Parts: sequence; structure tokens; C-alpha cells
Amino acid sequence: MTARRPGPGRALLCAAAVVAGSAWLVADQRSSRGDNVAPAYEGWENNPDGSFSLVFGYMNRNWEEHLHVPVGPDNSIEPGGPDQGQPTFFFPRRNRFVFKIRVPADFGEKELVWTITANGRTERAYGTLKRDYYLDNQVIMMNFGRATGDNDLFENNKPPELAIRTAPTLQAKVGVPIMLTAVSSDDAWPKPRDLPPVNPENPSGIAQAASMGLRVAWHVYRGNGTQVTIDPPQFKIYEDTRWGSPWAPGWVRPPVPDDNTWSVRATFAEAGTYVLRCLAHDGVLQNYEEITVEVRD
Repeated sequence: MTARRPGPGRALLCAAAVVAGSAWLVADQRSSRGDNVAPAYEGWENNPDGSFSLVFGYMNRNWEEHLHVPVGPDNSIEPGGPDQGQPTFFFPRRNRFVFKIRVPADFGEKELVWTITANGRTERAYGTLKRDYYLDNQVIMMNFGRATGDNDLFENNKPPELAIRTAPTLQAKVGVPIMLTAVSSDDAWPKPRDLPPVNPENPSGIAQAASMGLRVAWHVYRGNGTQVTIDPPQFKIYEDTRWGSPWAPGWVRPPVPDDNTWSVRATFAEAGTYVLRCLAHDGVLQNYEEITVEVRD
């Protein structure tokens, strides 16, 4: 199935409506493996210098399979690509607002097309400056599940602050762990809140919003993430409504360290170039930073 170009429709209602048919939103779709990845155009943001940022995410239709799709014919953005900073390691389920592409002030009616072929199926997302896809923090918060009417939150909340205390490029050897450190803090908007456990009267119920409050996790953004071990194990950053994820009933947010510092060890089982990302999220807004690791035998 190939996605259609975006038509009228407010981004906050379904930022990924560019994926044709939106079949991946159907609740009973439960493929564990063997399904594909649908890129999603989330919308565009204004930049202070007059340029714009086109924001993309994706839906890996699988519930279990993590897919590695290197940049190239099966993972390209055109024109100007194929490499424009997109991920190559795809977590299961919905992953929102994953990366941005800056385009000039005179971008006008042009479009960028992200094409992904995975498990034998090709789909595309079309990034444009159509006004229905305008993004601001309120739209992003609503896409992450925050209900309308919370004006104090919409006016006051800012993304978490985040800084990686590790060199932007590192060298590593296969099997030898390296230390990664990040510092993050938040403005206490929204008020921290964990999700209640599963309701025994409705055991199949799906959380409508994620756990609220600062959470930080390291993960693989580029490279074969199945060959990387991060210790301590990190929670799922994607919208798995069953377990181990901030969207899962009963999930408890890990405590914030006293010094607001998160350190992990990453071990690589295979040589190659990896991009690791640290993601700081307060439940409705996020921030991220990345490092590149060159791994040799």
C-alpha cells in the first residue's frame, strides 16, 4: 500500500493521516512479525530564521519485530537524499515526532517524500507546508494524548532540558562496554502521574495517554539495534499498550536521580557505525540528543 499525498485535515486530529487508509490505527491489528513500516508525516514547524522544519514519525505495524532498514533504496528521502537524518532502526508500533528536516523559507509548494520498504511492502509519506499540518507545542501535546481545555499546561509547559555529557563521536570495540551519560531536568509541567493498573472489569482497555513526568531513556536510532545491549535495560520508548511502556497500564515511571544524571553502558556485538539517542520526555513534550559510535572488531 502506498500513502496518498496529504489533503485537508488538522494535524492534531491524526498527524499521520498521510498514511493511506490509516489501516494501522485499527485496534485489532496484532501482527507480531512480518509486517511493514509506514512512514508518517506529522506536520511542519516555524523556525526563528524564517525556515521550516518538516517533522516525521512512523508506524511499525508489528508488535514485536524491530526492523533495521539502512539508508538507501529501501529507506530514502527525496529530493536531496537519500540520507536526511531519518532513523534506520524501527521500534514496534507508533513512534511520533521522531526527526525533523529543515527546509528553506522559500520551500513553497515543494514536498519531501520519505519512502520505506520493509518486509516486501513499500509506503511513503509526503512532507509539505500545507497549512492543515502546522505544528506547535499544543498540537504535539494533544497528539501525545493530553486532552483539550488544560490551558495552564498548554501555556506553561516546555520540553525537558537535556545535555549529553559524552563526546559526540566515540570509538568502541565489539564486546567492550562504553559509558554514556546525560543530564536532564524538567519544569514540573505536567504534574507527574503514573498510570493505574489494568482494570479487571476491562482488561483489554487501552491507555488514552502516557504516564506524566520526566522520564529518560537511551536507545539505538541508527544501526542494527538488535546487536546492542544497554545496561541497565531501558523502558520501551514506543506506544506499546501492553507492558514495559509509559503507555501501558500499571507502568511506573523510574525515579529521577538526585543529580538528574542518567548513565548507561552500551555494548556492541557487531562492528559498524551506530547512532544512539537519548530521549527525555515529560509525557507530552520531548527532547533528544544523539551520539555516533564507531565500533570495530
